[in-house]
Amino acid sequence: MEQIEEAKLKEIRGGGVSVLAAIGIAAAVVFLTGIIDGIVHPKKCTG
Repeated sequence: MEQIEEAKLKEIRGGGVSVLAAIGIAAAVVFLTGIIDGIVHPKKCTG
């Protein structure tokens, strides 16, 4: 097994999701949930 120095260990980046990507995914889920809810439970327009 190869020993890795501490400086090299700090340079290694994992496959984490960025904050912006997480917000985008959450926004897409909320948007799609709203669309599905609107189709399943339609409300009449009150004007």
